[in-house]
Amino acid sequence: MTDRTRVTRSPERQRTDRAELYRILDDALVAHVAIVRDGLPRVLPMGFGRGGDAIYLHGSTGSGIFRMMASGSPISVTVTHLDGLVYARSLFDSSMNYRSAVVFGTATIVADPAEKTEAMRIVSEHLMPGRTAEVRPMTKRELAATLVLRLPLDEVSVKVRAHGASEEPDDGEDRSVWAGVLPLRLTALAPETSPLTAPGTSVSASATAYAARIAGAADAAAAQAEPAVAARMP
Repeated sequence: MTDRTRVTRSPERQRTDRAELYRILDDALVAHVAIVRDGLPRVLPMGFGRGGDAIYLHGSTGSGIFRMMASGSPISVTVTHLDGLVYARSLFDSSMNYRSAVVFGTATIVADPAEKTEAMRIVSEHLMPGRTAEVRPMTKRELAATLVLRLPLDEVSVKVRAHGASEEPDDGEDRSVWAGVLPLRLTALAPETSPLTAPGTSVSASATAYAARIAGAADAAAAQAEPAVAARMP
C-alpha cells in the first residue's frame, strides 16, 4: 500500500484481497483512463482486459493520447460498479453501494507480435466472451494500426460499500417513510441483427450465452439482495 492507494475517507471500505480486485476488474466492461495532457486533465472511457497481474488497453496508433501514454506519462485507470441506490430517511444519509478499483502506474507498449495478438484476444474475450472463435483473425494491417499498452497492477486501491443506510436513532427521521436499498444490475436486451447479415442467420452463440450469463447473474444478485433489503425496511 502506498500514500496514493491508502483510503482515508471511510477506510473500513478499503479492500486488499487480490481476488476481489480481479473480480471487480473482470466484471467491468468499461474503464476510465486519466492522464494530464498540455496541462489539462483528460479522462477517456475505454474497453480493456485483464491478463494476470496487468490490464491491457488498446487504441489507434494515430491517437495522440495513446502515444502520450506509451511515452511513459503516468496514468490512472478506474472501474466502478454501481450495485445499488441507498434510500435513507434523509438526503444527507442517502448513498450508493459500489465496488471500485483505481490503478496507478505507467503503461508500456506491447511490441512483440505474439504477445500483442494475445493481448488483443484478452481484451476481445473480456468484452465479448467466445467471439474470437466465431470471427476471422485480425489482419496484419489491423494489428499494425492498433497500439496495445500494458499496465501492471502494482499500485491499486479497491473500495467497496455494500450495506444499507447509516441512520442515527432520534435524528428526526419519519419512520413511516420507507428506507432501504434499490439494487441495480446490468442487463441485456434482445439482440439487434445487422442488416448486412445473411438471411436466416441465427444470433451468435457468444451473444446469446453472454446475455444469458448477465441475466443469470442479475437474478441471483436480486434474490440475494431482496431478503436483506426487506430486513432493513421499517
